[in-house]
Amino acid sequence: MPSYATSDIRNIAIVGHSGSGKTSLCEAFLHATGATSRLGNTADKTSHLDVEEEEKERGYTIDSHVLHVGHDNKEINIIDTPGAPDFIGPSISSLAAVETALIVIHAVGGVQVNTRRMREQAKSNGLARVLIVNRIDADNVDLPALVENLKESFGSAVTPVNLPAGGGKSVVDCIANDSGEVDFSSVAEAHTDIVERVAEVDDALMNRYFEEGTLSAEEVSANFVRAIVAGTIVPLLFTNAVKKVGVTELLDFISKGCPSPLTGKQRTLVLDDGEIPIDPTSDLFCGQVFKVAVDHKSHMRYSFIRVFSGKAKSDDHLMLSGDKKGARPGHLLKFIGEEHKDIDAAIAGDIFAVAKQELHIGDTVFTSFHDGRIPMVKTPTPMFSLAIMPKSRGDETKIGDAVRRFSDIDPCFKILHDAQTHELVISGTGDLHLRVILARMARQFKIEVETKPPKIPYRETITAKAEGHHRHKKQTGGAGQFGEVYLRIEPLERGSDPTLEWSWDIFGASIPTQFEPAIKKGVVELMEHGALAGFPLQDVKVSIYDGKHHPVDSKEVAFKTAGKLAFKDAILKAKPALLEPIVNIEVTVPSDNVGDITGDLAQRRGRPTGQDLLPGNLTLITAQVPLAKLSDYHSRLSSITGGKGSYSLEFSHYENVPGNEAKAVMAQYKPREEESE
Repeated sequence: MPSYATSDIRNIAIVGHSGSGKTSLCEAFLHATGATSRLGNTADKTSHLDVEEEEKERGYTIDSHVLHVGHDNKEINIIDTPGAPDFIGPSISSLAAVETALIVIHAVGGVQVNTRRMREQAKSNGLARVLIVNRIDADNVDLPALVENLKESFGSAVTPVNLPAGGGKSVVDCIANDSGEVDFSSVAEAHTDIVERVAEVDDALMNRYFEEGTLSAEEVSANFVRAIVAGTIVPLLFTNAVKKVGVTELLDFISKGCPSPLTGKQRTLVLDDGEIPIDPTSDLFCGQVFKVAVDHKSHMRYSFIRVFSGKAKSDDHLMLSGDKKGARPGHLLKFIGEEHKDIDAAIAGDIFAVAKQELHIGDTVFTSFHDGRIPMVKTPTPMFSLAIMPKSRGDETKIGDAVRRFSDIDPCFKILHDAQTHELVISGTGDLHLRVILARMARQFKIEVETKPPKIPYRETITAKAEGHHRHKKQTGGAGQFGEVYLRIEPLERGSDPTLEWSWDIFGASIPTQFEPAIKKGVVELMEHGALAGFPLQDVKVSIYDGKHHPVDSKEVAFKTAGKLAFKDAILKAKPALLEPIVNIEVTVPSDNVGDITGDLAQRRGRPTGQDLLPGNLTLITAQVPLAKLSDYHSRLSSITGGKGSYSLEFSHYENVPGNEAKAVMAQYKPREEESE
């Protein structure tokens, strides 16, 4: 058994924008606590965490990395996450395993794209948020202006709990102290703000604060964690990770001020008849897989699990929700980067890994039969796609194996075999995301591929009610085929779930109920392949209301065909429409380029939704743009900004494609034989 209890555990995700120093901060944690004998550095490629060749060459984190340190009799589990917007999938998945998000901000770069996105993700998932301003010794730092910007961006709850001193060579604790020499602002002012924020956690404290003008140090300490969890205070701390300034103080703060698995965000189990909260003190072992990794040297597969209740031992059987068998993990492991050690048990609140198990991100696991599941945090829908083909003959199977491995470890990387074009289509969050995965595939699997332009996931729908009919009759000697179907269709609300609403409205025995599954199969098949341009149909209600059958010749295959073609007949009468995906785009550019960027977006049918000024003479532009218009955006943005611009995409909704463009897309469609009967 571990030497610590659940109340001694702190689970932390280090999130923020690329270049803010997240990995450097984790390296400083490892060195400050004696977990490593040297201070790793990403710049000189000596990091204990960014060990893949792609990470070393590019100089930034591509996948999340799990580590743990001991400090002040606490076990601190830390997940270092990617900061580039294209690799946001692993960052969001890491939030499923923690109670606190440490949002790291570059002292000069300030609030950037991923700073905002990960802060919103942490807030919407009910996690405690802590802001860390790192690299406080960088040139052209204006910390007072940055603090004001953070309060404007994230609200007045943002409160410094320490302040830099001695020209950024140390920090002063503003919780324990109410005076001291600092580089800007004042310790007294910060201390008063902290007390006020803590007092807001409940009415009794607030009344006492109004009556006495302050709270005792004991009251502040006893209620600080409650205030973070409630969001009445968002602590702000200062560090210089490379020089280890403020690192020990940050570890002290995590130990004393951040919630444990007992006091932080509590998860629930979803059952068929509702939800139940998970009690961390329960004996029932319940955990969730939040990360899957494949060692780049040994190719060993590891699944990382957060324990929410109970405990697991190496001789237990890990079972998926609803599974009665399960498998023994053999070893329970604790990781620091790619290094790991065996542990004899994992208790509630802890994070551990198992090897060689076919587990996937989001899986709920138990050590005894249970059919509940823990909802997984939602990741963005991958919207940028490429069709890939091997450069060398015989690599088709190897490509399939390789892309499946990457789809297992990255929740925002998806693969699809297009039945119409027979293409293997890969999808990710952006151009950089897919380029990095293809580079990793070439390095690890020795596979070179050719790519085609992005495949746009259009959809089809209807805009009016209509009726359809088809009689399928085939006589070829001996028993024939006969089936006749009448049906009605009408549009559902855009974006309905499920996309097909089915109604069997046959009265009498004009069609025996035994043929309903066959008719529905034909309808579903057309839903998948479309009637206008070969894209999936959505938002349709289908009612089967009449038909005919033959006691000898009626067969399932006949009614499947009749149902499919009656459905197609109705669709073509129901004012069908082609839908295109609209994405939210965030573009960060030098302020001098704003006019050129907004003009370029307008030419792509983009609709602006806002602009924000950022530190460093940068501007954040937000807009909604058809995905089909962004296939060359990476190169265009780089050309306009001289490589200084960045962008991120997130799916928003579907809209009708304009008439001329819809005709061009439909003109490329070649229906299969059975669809043109």
